[in-house]
Amino acid sequence: MLPAFLIMLREGIEAALIVGIIAGYLARTGRSEWLPAIWVGALLAVALSLFVGAAVIAIGAQFPQRTQELFEAVIGTAAVVILLSMVFWMRKAARSIRATMEHGIDLALADSRGPTWPLIGMSFFAVAREGLESVFFLLALFQQSAGWAAPVGALLGLGLAVVIGYGIYRGGVRLNLRRFFLWTGIFIIFVAAGLASSVLRNLHEAGIWNHLQQPVWDFSRALPLSSVTGTVLSGLFGYHDTPVLGEVLVWALVAGVSLWFFLRPAQSSPRPANQGA
Repeated sequence: MLPAFLIMLREGIEAALIVGIIAGYLARTGRSEWLPAIWVGALLAVALSLFVGAAVIAIGAQFPQRTQELFEAVIGTAAVVILLSMVFWMRKAARSIRATMEHGIDLALADSRGPTWPLIGMSFFAVAREGLESVFFLLALFQQSAGWAAPVGALLGLGLAVVIGYGIYRGGVRLNLRRFFLWTGIFIIFVAAGLASSVLRNLHEAGIWNHLQQPVWDFSRALPLSSVTGTVLSGLFGYHDTPVLGEVLVWALVAGVSLWFFLRPAQSSPRPANQGA
């Protein structure tokens, strides 16, 4: 439940921040009459995400067992790539996202054909990016953990994100976004590492990858995957009670390399000479 909750919370807050920047800028500059275009774009993006999720589930259900394992490996790989790119994109874009969005709004409002479709497009692509990222992550997570916990966690995270986003837009909620995105980014890296190791397991079950299959440890008695603690560790860090060498190496490689790049100090670009201190 916790991985789905935190991922959806982060994704929802990212989408709410972008939509809130657009809506707040329009309201602050006395152009609130264009706000419906923002909500139309956001709703279209949500509809697209739901459609893509339903289509992927329907397609995967038609495959035989071995092909389903390969399909799950493809979904898991896409989820790992999307999660890591999301983390690093927000780390890079967080400082300039407001100025970039406001500049885009000014260009949309100055469009000779009218600002309706450009504004719809801005909110649509902002929410669609987060929505499609969430779809692939949730599909990979639901494949790894059956039951009601993951869907409930996702709904709770999304609901809290909507509440926090509205509070930020109205000015009643103060959130240290830098710290929030830092800690959730570290958590997401561990989740992505766990998904990456499960991709290798899917490839082995599909008969594609048969290397590095030596067992590393066997905790099936001391800490079984079916126990409460094992289930929590599996959801948080991709824990498996009987992993093989390839899965451990993939987990360590994804987690180690991603954390090194994510936690290293960002290189600040040189400031123009004509700017004041």
